Amino acid sequence: MTPSKILFCFCLSFIGGIFLSSFFSISPPVLLAILIFGIFLISVFWKYRNFVIFGFCILFFVFGIFRYQSFLSKLENSEIKNFLNENVTLIGIVDGEPSIREKTIKLKIKIEGTGDKILITTRRYPEYQYGDKLKITGKLEEPQAFEGFNYKNYLLKDGILAVINFPEIELIEKDFGSPTMKILFSFKNKLKESLNSLISPPQSALLEALIFGDEENISKDWKEKLNLTGTRHIAAVSGMNITIISGLILSFLLLLGFWRNQAFYLSIILIILYILMIGAPASAIRAGIMGILFLTAQHFGRLSSGQRPVFLAAALMLFLNPLLLPFDIGFQLSFLATLGLVYWQPIFSDFLKKFSKFLGLRNNLSTTLAAQTFTFPILIYNFGIIPIFSPFINIFILPLIPLVTIFGFVFSFVGIFSQILGQILSWPAWLISIYILKVIGLSSEIPSLIFKNVHWLFLPISYLILGFITWRLQESQKLKFLKY
Repeated sequence: MTPSKILFCFCLSFIGGIFLSSFFSISPPVLLAILIFGIFLISVFWKYRNFVIFGFCILFFVFGIFRYQSFLSKLENSEIKNFLNENVTLIGIVDGEPSIREKTIKLKIKIEGTGDKILITTRRYPEYQYGDKLKITGKLEEPQAFEGFNYKNYLLKDGILAVINFPEIELIEKDFGSPTMKILFSFKNKLKESLNSLISPPQSALLEALIFGDEENISKDWKEKLNLTGTRHIAAVSGMNITIISGLILSFLLLLGFWRNQAFYLSIILIILYILMIGAPASAIRAGIMGILFLTAQHFGRLSSGQRPVFLAAALMLFLNPLLLPFDIGFQLSFLATLGLVYWQPIFSDFLKKFSKFLGLRNNLSTTLAAQTFTFPILIYNFGIIPIFSPFINIFILPLIPLVTIFGFVFSFVGIFSQILGQILSWPAWLISIYILKVIGLSSEIPSLIFKNVHWLFLPISYLILGFITWRLQESQKLKFLKY
């Protein structure tokens, strides 16, 4: 067994420990017994390589369980939870970009002294910025689930333990945050202001979502259309979105005549700049890592073994925050979309070899189908909708996403300095966004399969079937290769 395969087994064991402990509570005696068994295998059979490797896999499995339980325990036993359902006065710093709604604003607050995080909802005005030091007085509450959505777990993955709704706020001092992040957030806000001054809704709302990942200005009606057509991922900086875009950017640059090496490095630079441009949120960083890993595996012709760096990246992310696995759909989509590209893109590309290469259509179709193959069960389980023609709808719009994102960024940037020139440069992005909305609008009339109350057993059964099919297809590909 090669060192890379051994590392892959260790990563898989660690992730397996986190996965198991996210569903079941493992008692200390049981954990100790598993640990002793692993040490026994290593110490007694140390001359037998396979037994030693298996023993270390057990140790990494135990470490995954321990990491999850200790991380969760630290949050659940946080000092701030002793004051739930009480009126409190806290001093904290705005620890992220404010989430602005039409009438309200949400602020992530890092409490001074303890480092605990809370989320406050307050009125739209006065406005508060990243790095503001605030004195907050209000009722501290535990986040509640609503409409089948576990809001508590959603916030917990970001380390947010409690909420305060409409507290009294006093601004103490400014500029306590990172200067770099402050510059990035300020730049992003100027771009958004420029964009909205040059293009009107709904095109401006779509462009704002495409470029910055902000869905706040997309109407409820259009969000529903995005859901029905399976294109909601384009309106968020999700793992599936960036993973697909990574492949499309590379294809687009190759289509323009760039050499493969040039296109590869330029694609990575564009992805990094894009993530920095939108303020480098954690979700985008995770998605960016997955996208870059896919490009790297594709560039070096290692898609067949590309699962190893993907699992390594996932293990590192989960070591830093093990709650991402059970509670972060974005992480799940990043991971699964990348695996879909690794395993299924070559298969779809071979299957579609008679499909036209015009404008990269064959590659775009294989990329879209591969990414969505592994993510469909998660999307069905969480949202209960199967847009039957989603892959084909995506074919008509995904090739334009990198282009409209670049056009949107350029005219928004130029518009900061010259409204007239920005207006002229906005026309291509405006026309493309009209086209995208037209395709989505017409496609939303196509019936979708809708499921309600999907049982959790649907997920393991679906992925067992997908795993078996993938294994069989991989084996047939190897046999096909050997016949040449």
